Amino acid sequence: MLKIAALFIPILVIMFYFLGKPSDPEPAAENSSTTASAEGQLQKMASLPAQVSESSGVEYVADKNAYLTHNDAGNKPLLYLVNEQGKLLQTITLKLPNVDWEDLARDEAGNIYVADTGNNDNKRRSLAVYKLDINNPEKIEAIRFTYEDQKEYPPAKKDMNFDVEAIFWHSGKLYLVSKDRGREQTAKVYELPDTGGQYKAKLVGKHDLGVPVTGAASSPSGSQVALVSEGMLHIFQNVDSPASFFEGDYQKVPIKRAGQTEAVTFKDEKTLVITSEDGGMYRYTLK
Repeated sequence: MLKIAALFIPILVIMFYFLGKPSDPEPAAENSSTTASAEGQLQKMASLPAQVSESSGVEYVADKNAYLTHNDAGNKPLLYLVNEQGKLLQTITLKLPNVDWEDLARDEAGNIYVADTGNNDNKRRSLAVYKLDINNPEKIEAIRFTYEDQKEYPPAKKDMNFDVEAIFWHSGKLYLVSKDRGREQTAKVYELPDTGGQYKAKLVGKHDLGVPVTGAASSPSGSQVALVSEGMLHIFQNVDSPASFFEGDYQKVPIKRAGQTEAVTFKDEKTLVITSEDGGMYRYTLK
């Protein structure tokens, strides 16, 4: 009996160890609650129509409950009006060159601003934002400008921070947010009037965001500003001044499954709509 017991006791110990031992808990992923929450708040609305091969800007048109978008540099000067199901409702031809259209903005009167501000090599001397009414696209105001702090065309590589892919409108002013191609660190904020003319864009602020900015939007009240970079949403709330919106309460939200995100707009104070270069249209609901 002692021999039998001596044989079975080690076997029972081994079985208990492998079958009876409680499993160790999985380590919690860093920022897991934030990420899960973010993914839950991000929903794909639709795919953009085939005509929109490289969505670079987006703006909500409230009176049509639809969205304007456009293609990137070198494409035809067309604006596309699409609904929330991604159906193409209207194509608007503008008698303008699409040198490098990068973003759209909208004012409280419904005017649309087309930012021909792409400047990859930082050597363009003729930059413009075009103001128009999509119901009368023949009439266009050109807001032409250079940057007050740019002295060389192009500057040294480390100083290449005169490319803009992000604009928004607030209280009679346009705000341009730079895409830092030199250090991929500092987002500069410039201010322009919202009426036609030739101007020097005034540098009104800067912030070390740490990523190149690809799109911007201001909420209807002006109390929130959203930026996008590739796979990331940057939300600033309780904004007192659009020129210093970086001083607002900041939240960074990963949205990697949306792809190469290029543009953002506010539908209302709680709803953001984002487009990606690969043709996706996404909704993000703010808490």
